[in-house]
Amino acid sequence: MPPGQVQGEGVLHPCWLHLSGPEPLPANPRPVHPGCDEGVSLRSSATGVQTTYLYSGRRSLQERAEPAGAGEPVLGGQRRERCRKGNACTLRNNNSSRFGKYIQLQLDRRQLLVGASVQTYLLEKTRVACQPANERNFHIFYQMLKGATDEQRKEWKMPCGKHFVWLPNSEKTVEEDSFQETVEAMVHLGIKAERQRQLFRILSGILQLGNLNFSSMDESQPCDLDEQSKDFLQRAADLLCVPAEELLMSLRVRTLKAGKQSVLKPCCRAECSMRRDCLAKVIYAQLFEWLVTFINNSICADKSTWCNFIGVLDVYGFECFQINNLEQLCINYANEKLQQHFVAHYLRAQQEEYVSEGLEWSFVKYQDNQSCLDLLEGSPVSVFSLLNEESRLNRASDAKTMKVRLEKELSNNANISWDKFSKQPHFTVAHYAGQVAYQIQGMVEKNKDPVPPELIKLLQKSENSLLHHIFTDKETEIPTSKGLSKVTVVSKFKNSLESLMRILHTTTPHYTRCIKPNPDCKPLTFKKEEVIMQLEACGIVETIHISAAGFPIRIPFKGFMQRYGLIAKYSHVKSGIHSIDAGADYILRCGVENLLSVVSQHEAFDPLCKDNSGKHNSWVHCGRTKVFLTQLMLDFLEYQRKKVLCQCAFSIQCCWLRYQRRRRCARLLSATRIQAVVRSWLVRRQLQRWNRAAAVIQNTWRMWRALLKALAETELDDAKDLLEADVPQLNAIIRERGSVQLSFIQKPVSVRGWPLGLALASAPSITMSLTATGFQKMVSVMASLNLPSRRGEYKLEPNQYSQELASIRAQPKGSVKLHYRRSPLLYADRKPDMKSDMSGFNAILLEKTL
Repeated sequence: MPPGQVQGEGVLHPCWLHLSGPEPLPANPRPVHPGCDEGVSLRSSATGVQTTYLYSGRRSLQERAEPAGAGEPVLGGQRRERCRKGNACTLRNNNSSRFGKYIQLQLDRRQLLVGASVQTYLLEKTRVACQPANERNFHIFYQMLKGATDEQRKEWKMPCGKHFVWLPNSEKTVEEDSFQETVEAMVHLGIKAERQRQLFRILSGILQLGNLNFSSMDESQPCDLDEQSKDFLQRAADLLCVPAEELLMSLRVRTLKAGKQSVLKPCCRAECSMRRDCLAKVIYAQLFEWLVTFINNSICADKSTWCNFIGVLDVYGFECFQINNLEQLCINYANEKLQQHFVAHYLRAQQEEYVSEGLEWSFVKYQDNQSCLDLLEGSPVSVFSLLNEESRLNRASDAKTMKVRLEKELSNNANISWDKFSKQPHFTVAHYAGQVAYQIQGMVEKNKDPVPPELIKLLQKSENSLLHHIFTDKETEIPTSKGLSKVTVVSKFKNSLESLMRILHTTTPHYTRCIKPNPDCKPLTFKKEEVIMQLEACGIVETIHISAAGFPIRIPFKGFMQRYGLIAKYSHVKSGIHSIDAGADYILRCGVENLLSVVSQHEAFDPLCKDNSGKHNSWVHCGRTKVFLTQLMLDFLEYQRKKVLCQCAFSIQCCWLRYQRRRRCARLLSATRIQAVVRSWLVRRQLQRWNRAAAVIQNTWRMWRALLKALAETELDDAKDLLEADVPQLNAIIRERGSVQLSFIQKPVSVRGWPLGLALASAPSITMSLTATGFQKMVSVMASLNLPSRRGEYKLEPNQYSQELASIRAQPKGSVKLHYRRSPLLYADRKPDMKSDMSGFNAILLEKTL
């Protein structure tokens, strides 16, 4: 049930404060349980869960600055290590915290966890040497006994099956008996192996001291040890690294100073046992304090690196045993202080706020424990002041004398009483959770907490570096017989608690109450009487009454308008809400009233009012500076606000989607236009390229044809075109001799000789079919037939030999022979005109024969 707070740079901000609530006390005549540390295990578990939650919640922000796993083992290790050495198994739970602790989680300006520190309160060190019935010692001893290896047992002189007086109920096994986890936690904290070895040897030495038994036959002589105890004495001396003779001497003999001289006085058997227990308790207490200091040095961040912190307080539950002494008195006093803080903060302040804000309020009665605190710590006379005064006297304390003084000085206080028929001197205090009877015997001695100087000097001579370091550094802090009158256990505890309360009063608290559902620690089992008794003892019942009768939610006007003003702004109901920028209380109050009127006129508000008798004022009240709401009204306002925000979000989404659609259409249209322009430009460019290519092809074609024509004309020896209109007339002799009678032409067709002429073998006796398509200039020939000029209707097909004609270069003189040879003319047979059917004018070379 921890508290927490956040402190800024000189300014205290609202924080997380989880106050450890007091545990209930069984009220008479209900039988008092042997141990009522109910909820201690629950609170310790809650503290660990909340610390882990705070660490993991901020871990996601811190991962970029710190490697994963770098801080978690240290935080978890320090908690496990403290629990192993400060927790024990009691009647009510198996992991009861036997000390109070205040954990400060340190945050930087970005609210990231950068470190932590621990402060402890009142370790129950008496448990080391004296364990209540059916309870166990601290967990660490049982872990060593059950989890040590054979080599470690040999080093610690703890053989298997060895019985230790200070380890009762060792056969019981609990979940916390895990020695390996403790060692791993020490490794995570940075405790080296050699330091661990020294620490475990010291703890083992404490167990050996518990087996020392003293016997005395003569009070004037020092007490003797039995034979078995001598072996344990030697083991304890070896483990603590001190001489056995000096250890025995410091336990049996005390030194008295008379002026400058020292006198040795033998101790009785009871004193020897007390000095043995005192030695074990002071060693364990100093070890625990050293461990806390080491943990703080390991996890605490430098002051310059953090500016805020979250405090988590986990203190003792209310305790009531069959025998209650100074430890229970201090623990219950701490719970009284925390209960007063709860009462002052929540119950009293809440009701006073209702009155100051103008609410019609009838005060709910609640239990105020101020009178009990006056009894314990009041001035000028109180239980603590009388205890401190008795402790400062240099004399042996007497329980009956102390009881008489308490009766005389505090008889007017109604919270203290005495049982006159009791054999043991005691007094009963009426705490807010019930009555607790405290035994006076031994209370003054515990308040003195004397540590014999002989024991301190002995431990300072130890060869164990850890033990030597602890008691050398604490030499000025450990009270001696001379300085005992200045500081007592009650004074130190009261001062530390007041320092804690000053921190709590400067912050906004948040309370976590741990209720134990059943005394048997069974899951899912609730006992009504147990739960109700705890709720009544913690003041939860009064809190429920006030919350049910009042308004648990209180919001300032400005904050209320800032959060819920949009309900009226987007409502269809007309309202005269003023602007909150003016900052005037009257304007804000008018705005709040108008807003509440708008909400009350809402359709969804009518069915709810009918279900609650139609009382609108029972839901909400407008004070002078704040709006007071019930949870039902707050839920309704949040529902309306969420509805308005959803409508606004829907409108924003519609506008955004419309804007995106228009933008998309505009982009699509622009893209279409761009594509059309680009395509047209590409087509025009392609057509231009085609036109240029066609022009080039045409020009090339014309040039090639002209070139061929020129080459043919040059090669054919001045041949001329056959012009149909200008066909020269042949004389009769030439026409008769050089004509050919064709079958399909009536008139004979004359063969006209050109400069090179056309020679026909055995002409005209050879029958030939001639077809002329017209001799043009484009077709270069050496000779041709003189045919009627009808272009494209004649074909020349000689049937002699290969049915081809030959061209000659000169007119024949004498006989002529036709030879089938390829003509040497290169261009005579080329026909660029693909439609011409003329062929065979370049197949035979005519040679002259004599």
